[in-house]
Amino acid sequence: MPMNIPVRQNARLEAFLERVEADEELAQIWRVANVNAVDRLHMSDHGFVHVKIVANLALKLLRLLIDAGVEPGVVKDFQMEPDDAELVVVAASLLHDTGLSVAWDRHELHSVLIANQRLPGLLEGLYAAPDRVVVASEIMHAIVAHGGEERCLTPEAGIVKLANALDMSQGRSRIPFEAGTVNIHSVSAQAIDKVEVKRGTAKAVNIEVTMNNSAGIFQLDQQLKQKLRSSGLSRHVEVTARIEGPTDKRLIQLYDFHQDTHG
Repeated sequence: MPMNIPVRQNARLEAFLERVEADEELAQIWRVANVNAVDRLHMSDHGFVHVKIVANLALKLLRLLIDAGVEPGVVKDFQMEPDDAELVVVAASLLHDTGLSVAWDRHELHSVLIANQRLPGLLEGLYAAPDRVVVASEIMHAIVAHGGEERCLTPEAGIVKLANALDMSQGRSRIPFEAGTVNIHSVSAQAIDKVEVKRGTAKAVNIEVTMNNSAGIFQLDQQLKQKLRSSGLSRHVEVTARIEGPTDKRLIQLYDFHQDTHG
């Protein structure tokens, strides 16, 4: 399970990822989470592909924000290093949806319980005991804060929440969409062609969303805007969006309203 995450010179992050890649139980947890998400709940992918995308996005967001002078929580409050913040956001990204292996409802809390079980082995030897407690706590805060309106107390938590929301392009809905599950989530995600995270001009980060259909506005209005608002990062992030092509691309031939009704 290669992660393909750019660790640069971050030795702790590199060692952590080597342990993650070798963790067969964690791989199976991702698999079970995706069976629940895709096969049983007919939602978009929430397994290994999703968490790897989120981890890469989170790491890019963190580095752009640090370059712009934003101080991570572990640096500001615990006098740690930016490299430690990188490990926090990557670890939280990789573990944030493991709770889906248990249930969708309150999956953030289930994910924290699973993370609390996996992190001692993944962090052993990378930190002395006091710092290990800090890092594990910061990871678990970012996990529990990734959903809904949960308040993010650190930039790291806000980054994970935002990165999770940014995984909204066609690949996130292709499986349920092609299997015949047609709803606003699958259709709107199919309308998103590309999401790019760049260095901003007016703000530290520019998020550029390219759509092929105006249905993608749902993803921006109902998903991204909500997560950005509760992330604590809105003052550092600008979002631009455009629809490419002369006309909207037709995504469905017919929406059968009877498929969502009973009796």
